Amino acid sequence: MARREERGEMTVREAGRKGGETTKKTHGHDFYVQIGHKGGQKVRDLINRGRQQE
Repeated sequence: MARREERGEMTVREAGRKGGETTKKTHGHDFYVQIGHKGGQKVRDLINRGRQQE
């Protein structure tokens, strides 16, 4: 752990959290609501497409 601190590197988890906080500050809560909705629609479409192929 000390070795990482000496080099100034961050973990993937730390980078993700930092990026998420920055996105939240610039785009706000509604942005996450919108992308969550889009993701849900995409999953629904993929499920329906899979059912049609059966």
